Amino acid sequence: MSPATGREYFPPADGGILRVDFMTASKKHQQALTLVDRLKKYTFEDAVDLLLETPKAKFDETVEIAVRLGVDPRHADQMVRGTVALPAGTGRTVRVAVFAKGDKEREATEAGADVVGAEDLVEKVQGGFLEFDKSVATPDMMALVGRLGKILGPRGLMPNAKLGTVTFEVGTAVKELKAGKIDFRVEKNGIVHAPMGKVSFPKDRILANVSAFLDQVQRLKPTTSKGAYIKGIAMSTTMGPGIKIDPLLVKDLKAYLV
Repeated sequence: MSPATGREYFPPADGGILRVDFMTASKKHQQALTLVDRLKKYTFEDAVDLLLETPKAKFDETVEIAVRLGVDPRHADQMVRGTVALPAGTGRTVRVAVFAKGDKEREATEAGADVVGAEDLVEKVQGGFLEFDKSVATPDMMALVGRLGKILGPRGLMPNAKLGTVTFEVGTAVKELKAGKIDFRVEKNGIVHAPMGKVSFPKDRILANVSAFLDQVQRLKPTTSKGAYIKGIAMSTTMGPGIKIDPLLVKDLKAYLV
């Protein structure tokens, strides 16, 4: 299920056909559905062409990807989580907050961080300030930032060493986040979602992002995962229908790797 649209990307487990309520779907969504063969698995190139041809909303929609993996996230050794720098970026303006002091505070500011502070920023967040999309912290600040766990954690804003956001290299971290570095993790149903850019992007930029993302997902395959690892792939725009892609064609994306 897409967190952005609430749509099913894959057919029911019983093999039946996914039904769409045309009475409640928007006119543009209905038009888009007529262009998509729900039973067909497209190539990546054809899927992106179709995404860019479908009727557009009045805003620059996000291009999303959903990948169904052959893992059971209930087992810790089958959790898939990581980061990837999208070569073409996300198309979003990312606001970055940095918890640091002294020279690291200056480094973060020079790198383009939107808000930087130490104890003062912690107090500001405790008071309700949440005008940022990502956060970075130096390791020596985590004792203070840890107090914000109940505020930042549920919103996915907590700095995390595994994601490279707890580091003394704050300048590098800020620049990477601003340039389009994203983090992702498999959900309990075995599906990973991620943004791949905007519909205003040229086709080759979207495919470059998809290639980098899937390359990283494959690198993170758990050793305990048996059988097919990438079981299904679908792409959509924010308001558009899901377009299924043949997972066996992932190898063809290597030409787009930057």
